[in-house]
Amino acid sequence: MKLFRFAALAASLVLAASAYGQNAPVKVNGVAISQQHLELLVKNLVAQGRADTPQMREALTQQMINRELMVQDATRRGLDKNADVAARLTFARQDVLSSAFVQEALKAHPVTDDELRKEYERIKARHGAKEFKVRHILVEREDEAKEIIAQLNKGASFEKLASEKSKDPGSKANGGDLDWGSPGRYVKPFGDALLKMKKGQLSEVPVHTNFGWHVIRLDDERAARIPGFDEAKPQLQQMLNNQVVEKAVAELRAKAKIE
Repeated sequence: MKLFRFAALAASLVLAASAYGQNAPVKVNGVAISQQHLELLVKNLVAQGRADTPQMREALTQQMINRELMVQDATRRGLDKNADVAARLTFARQDVLSSAFVQEALKAHPVTDDELRKEYERIKARHGAKEFKVRHILVEREDEAKEIIAQLNKGASFEKLASEKSKDPGSKANGGDLDWGSPGRYVKPFGDALLKMKKGQLSEVPVHTNFGWHVIRLDDERAARIPGFDEAKPQLQQMLNNQVVEKAVAELRAKAKIE
């Protein structure tokens, strides 16, 4: 982290704790070193596994002295008025305040364990009991898709036709391969079509979605591996936390005048 950019330098400047006194106020050219800032640095290091010791606090104090000296000199020389520096200072302020907004939103609307379990069950039901290994060829018109099916039924290579004709940039280079996925991963018409197909089968008719017309081949299927609730919980927590924040921001946007 940037806060610890000068940790190595500070460590080399450690003085005996008794020289300053752990709780003694320190001033740099009349500017007091913030005890609150020091405690924040200590908290961050302890969270990384470091022990809270007088030696560590002294090293951090020396680091803060060095930083304050540099800030004072940069300000004296007018560097804070530089357009690029001023923009970065503004961005840093926005970053800190937006992070504080997120924490307050989550504190006001904490995600409950019951909500996590409901979301887990919803996703589990949507995922289904099976996963499918699928290839597809996406084209714009139904007649194109029908012509491709006719060619495939005559022995043409699915992979070759996919690389030549598919409009899906994410899979055409791999012969239309979409890898393993549950029906719920895809848009509903596509997922519904998979559930009606058998291993090795080619779709008899093109499947229409909002993306276009699909020619589908089901290469393989297997039992779905669904993680248990405890394993999935961190991801569920993050997902629902994001939803809380997105809702809070949406409410702000609804009331804001954006020109």
